[in-house]
Parts: sequence; C-alpha cells; structure tokens
Amino acid sequence: MTAATWRLFGWSLVMLLLVEAVTGTALAAFYSPSATDAWASVAYVQDQMPWGWFVRGLHFHAASAIVIVSGLHLLQITVAGTYRERAVAWWLGLVLIVLVLGFAVSGYVLRWDQAGYWANKVEVGIAAGTPVVGAQIKTLAIGGNEYGNLTLTRFYALHALVLPVVTGAAVVFHVLRARRGDDWSQRFNQALVMAVVFALLVAYVLTEHGADLAAPADPSAAYDARPLWYFRWLFELRHLAGSAEKVVALVTPAVVGGFLAALPLVDKGPHRKPWIGGVVGLLALIVALSLASFAGDSGDADLAKRNAQAEKQASRARALAALHGVPATGAQDVYTTVTMYRARTIYEQRCKSCHDAQSKDRKGPVIGPGHGNRAWFKAFLKAPSDDVFWGRTKLAKTDDAMKAVELSDADLDDLTELLYAQSGAGDVDAAKRDRGKVIFDKACTDCHSIDDGVAGSSAPGLGNVGSRDWYTHFIGNPKAGVHMGPDHSQMPRFDKDLSIIDRDALAEYLGWLRGASQRDVDLLESL
Repeated sequence: MTAATWRLFGWSLVMLLLVEAVTGTALAAFYSPSATDAWASVAYVQDQMPWGWFVRGLHFHAASAIVIVSGLHLLQITVAGTYRERAVAWWLGLVLIVLVLGFAVSGYVLRWDQAGYWANKVEVGIAAGTPVVGAQIKTLAIGGNEYGNLTLTRFYALHALVLPVVTGAAVVFHVLRARRGDDWSQRFNQALVMAVVFALLVAYVLTEHGADLAAPADPSAAYDARPLWYFRWLFELRHLAGSAEKVVALVTPAVVGGFLAALPLVDKGPHRKPWIGGVVGLLALIVALSLASFAGDSGDADLAKRNAQAEKQASRARALAALHGVPATGAQDVYTTVTMYRARTIYEQRCKSCHDAQSKDRKGPVIGPGHGNRAWFKAFLKAPSDDVFWGRTKLAKTDDAMKAVELSDADLDDLTELLYAQSGAGDVDAAKRDRGKVIFDKACTDCHSIDDGVAGSSAPGLGNVGSRDWYTHFIGNPKAGVHMGPDHSQMPRFDKDLSIIDRDALAEYLGWLRGASQRDVDLLESL
C-alpha cells in the first residue's frame, strides 16, 4: 500500500471536521447553556425539531468517526515512517487528536443529562487530583464549588469558541506541513473515500436515530457514570489500578502521548520494526482494554437492571417534554408536568392507603373512577353500609349509620339526579332533578339539608356535595358540623397540613374521577 493511499485517511479527517463545524453551528442556534434550559434545548432538537435528531446524530457520531479514522491515520503515518521527515506535521497531528478529545469532553457535559453530568464529574475529579494545581483546575472548570450555570457556560465557551479556533489553525498548519502533490487519480480516490466515510456515517446515524439522551441531570440521584467509548480503555485501566486509579488516570495519558511525541526523535535508524510494533501494540492494548470494559459491563446483571431503569426514566422524561414542554424551573421538574401531577401525588401520599380499593389498610369508602357519578349515588342510596362505601368505618357499626333508602327505581333515579346535580355537572336532567327535590323534602330532610352550607339535623349537609368547592372544604375539615361532625368522622382534617391550593388541586382530581372510567385512569401518565 503506497503512502498516497494511506493519506486518504487524512482528507477524510478534514471532511469529518467540516461536518462537525457545520452541524455544531446549526445546533448552537438552538442550544441554551444554562442549568435550567440545557437539557430542554437538546431534547427539543432530538425529539421535536424537524430532522433535528439527524443533525445532532451527525454531530455526535462524527466525533466517534474522527477518533476511528485518526487511529488509522496515525497507524498509516507510523508504518510509512513519514513522521521522520515531517516531525512538525506529526506533532501537529497529535495536538489535533488531543483537541478532538477535548471537544468530546467539553461537548458531552453540554447535554446536561445524567450520562454527561456524571461522566464530567468523574473527569473533573481526576483532573482535580493533579498535584499543586488540581484545585485550581476544578474551580476553573466548574466555575465555583458546585456544578451549575457557570459550569455550562465555561464548557460551552471552550467547546464552541476556543477549541474551534485552535483546531482550525492546527488543521491548516498540519495540512500545509504534510501535503504533497497528488495527481488527478489520487484526488479522485480521496474524494471517493470521503464519500464512503460520509455514507457510512449517515447510515449509522439513521440506524441509531440520532444520538442518545439520558434523563435530566440530577445531582441527588445515583447513576452509573461511564465515559464515551474512546475513553473506556482508561476507565478499565483505572478499575484495574484499584486505589492508584487517580495516579494511573493522570500518568497513563502522559506516557502514551510522550511515547508518540518522541517517535520522530528516536526512530532514526534503518530498523523500524520495534517502533512500528510499539505503536501497533499500544493501539492493540487500548482496544483490548476497551473491550474488557464493555465485557465487564455486559456481564453485570445488576448494572443491566439499573441501566434499563435509567433508559426507562430517560424515555419518560423525553416523552413528557415533547407532550407538555419543560417547566421554566428546570428539566428535573419535567416529571411534574404529568396530568394533575400535584393532586395525584397528594392522593398517593395522603389518601390512597385509606381509600384505594386494593389497599389492605383501607378504612373509608373506595375512591376511584366514577366516584360521585349517578351510578355511585344510586348504589350508595341502596346500601350505604356496603363495603365499598361506609362498611369499613366505625360509623357503619353504630345505630347512627345511614339506613338503605327504600324507594321505587323511578323515585330513586330522581333523587340520585338531585344529588348528582349538586356537583355542578353539566349533563343534569332538570326535570328529574326537580322531581328529586320533592322526594328529598319528603324523605330526607329529617336528617339532611340540601341548602348550601347548612348542616343537617343529625347528618351531613348535602348542598353542593361533590362540587370542587365542597371537596376543598371537606378535605380541610371533614369533622365540621356541615359535614360529618366531630363524632362521626375518622378522617383527619388537612387544613393544617395542606394549603388551600393543594386541597383545591385534590378536589379538582376527585371531580375529574366522577366522569372518568378505569381506562381513563389507566391512560394517565405514571407519576
């Protein structure tokens, strides 16, 4: 294989760097470098912007392609031995590899997801172990004591401003130092290889549907941090080093870089096999350590479970962001955008154990789909002490318990309509409601009142029962005279523990349940 053939990799690298520049510029137009907005802006590009996933995928995976082609190009130069006559071009090439890796490190954290956040914490932690200047490096990197807005703006400035300028200058000087005169056939081959490399990149991006995005960064949540694949060899080496991991992480890259940088100075003689073998062996060792790292992860069943859970969390966060948007308070609050999140959370924490049909500790009426609708009221009137109603309360076992209402089906339907109408439902049959009022006045006023805010003589007032305002007041103090009274209610009052806003939200949810089916409940996003 001729030196000209090997040089094809160099022009492919230039092409890939141009892909990075173009896609990076496009992504920058939509990126917001702040702790509250960074993940949201990336999620928008990935999941909502037309072809955004493709542009982001090109940008992300082109970096991997650069690392692969750089390795081949480095091997090509080593075998050809051209670094012996063009040492400056070789050194500039090594600088470019370092700059590309700098792009990877600075870009990965900009996603501000769990993967990028925790990987960066590991990387900065290693850098912080540098003797003498470690603390200053950490402060400079994250902009203070904790990760936040300054962290993102600094890495963004490095990724989008500093590194592109330095890399662009290094590429120009490298090409000028390394170029040779090529004829038309060599130029055709260069164009052909670039086209093949680009086609492979596009095919991979299409297969992967862009690039991955984990759940929003959460400093309080445990996460199995893993670096990008081209750093996995160093990750495995740290694992093997045990307590000396930080020393190994700092020293090994310096040794590898020093060896490669010294090649033009030490490879002077006619016998080149030892030096070629050294480079090949180094690359083989890097590949072997990388494979060992991936193999170790693939054999860890517990890690697989945690990764599956993390992927599920990421999918949920992205789906919610696409459906409801991301709150201005930050991406971690995307989970609060589910339908009636606050009310359902309160219900889970405060109400479910006593009112859920499946609860072993249930002490009160079942609250679920259809609670407070016509069917519910009619069933209640027929058997108020049934297990799904008052059957599990202490009241049901006393003489004060409500007795079954004995009416004809027609009269029972009319009375049901009156009670159902108190909720403010919009589908009330006015004629049936009015007939129900007549029946109520005859059969129920000995105990109950239907006037708003008026207690019954010996039982709860039923004015506006089931309405949002009624629920809000009842939740606040079920022991009030207009409700159950102090002697007949086991339910605690929540006017001290829950704000009026929380009680109103819970009342809204209970009102929604009135018209909901089990399928409607099942279709709600999980909390």
